[in-house]
Amino acid sequence: MQPWAQMKYFSFHPAVYPNMIRAASPDAGAGDLVNVYDKEGQIFGSGFFNPKAHVPLRVLQHGENVLDEAALDARLDAALDLRLKTLRLDETTDAWRAVHSDGDGLSGLVVDRYADVLSIEVTTLGIWRRLPRWLPKLHAALGTTQHLIQVDPDIARIEGMRWSDVPAADDPAPRGVRVRENNVRYQVGFADGHKTGFFCDQRDNRLKFAQLARGRRVLDLCCYTGGFSLSARVLGGCEGVTGVDLDETAIAQAKKNADLNQVRIDYIHADTFTWGRQMQQNGTLWDAVVLDPPKLIFSRDTEEAQLGRNKYYDMNAVALNLLQRGGLFVTCSCSGLLDVAEFEDIVMRAAHRNKRRLQIIDRSGPGADHPVMSNCPDGRYLKVLWCIAW
Repeated sequence: MQPWAQMKYFSFHPAVYPNMIRAASPDAGAGDLVNVYDKEGQIFGSGFFNPKAHVPLRVLQHGENVLDEAALDARLDAALDLRLKTLRLDETTDAWRAVHSDGDGLSGLVVDRYADVLSIEVTTLGIWRRLPRWLPKLHAALGTTQHLIQVDPDIARIEGMRWSDVPAADDPAPRGVRVRENNVRYQVGFADGHKTGFFCDQRDNRLKFAQLARGRRVLDLCCYTGGFSLSARVLGGCEGVTGVDLDETAIAQAKKNADLNQVRIDYIHADTFTWGRQMQQNGTLWDAVVLDPPKLIFSRDTEEAQLGRNKYYDMNAVALNLLQRGGLFVTCSCSGLLDVAEFEDIVMRAAHRNKRRLQIIDRSGPGADHPVMSNCPDGRYLKVLWCIAW
């Protein structure tokens, strides 16, 4: 009989915390796949168990058809089939998300494919233990030959992950790789890059921005390595494109990306607030502004979360004051702890208090390679609001 865990409370969310667990079988070990029972003792699903973790039970499937190891392998195959056969991402890019954790029913596994390299992030012991079996499957399906694995040291310690349990990453690990996205080329850096190296979740939004901003003067605030500004220049034929970011390394890479595409973009290493207010005093305005800041809310703590909300408000106020009336305004949030309605309320308050009105023309999120499960709506972290600002 497969090891088991029993829940105290009814919940379809994949994350089950310690106070929600009534009992576990003595043979339920760290990283095991267990059957999950509800408080009445009826079979409820299957998941990864780890008594040492902050989230001891991660339910991967609900219902009477419990998972075994073969079914887990099939779930990985289904995630790859979605990208390769349904979405056919290889037709437009070689940079995309192959596995999206809870969005693919594989809690704790994120795999991004960048040309010949897999950038892998692991946050659960259940995934860690199965990675040696899955790495060859991933490389065979995606035609890749190199990989690097990222694990937060604190998570590794709490979850009980040991590096000796998985195949070593390439030595030396790849420092970077060139990728293409809708005929725009980027150099992805793994040593200094954020997340798994590149923000491929914005792929569809970059293309859409280039189409809507065609021929306009564009300002890309918090531009990172130049995703939106490069798309606007290369695909949208925009002139007078400016990108601003406080990260000096990112700006240096953005300049290299512009050279890679043989275009001129004015990339500026500066603080968005200080530089933006100086431009406002100078009366400098753009026809289209995109604001894509890094994650600003990291905690549910009321005071800390409010500081993040205040930063979103201030950034959007600065961005709107650099935009011509009737111009295109695209603003983003990647903070999962900020829901869609609250984000839009912050943006609207920033507009109204600066005597602007927003004509909302669309709302979007990440590409289809970042799916969200209905029982885990907090997986929808990226929010993008498309407006004409009057």
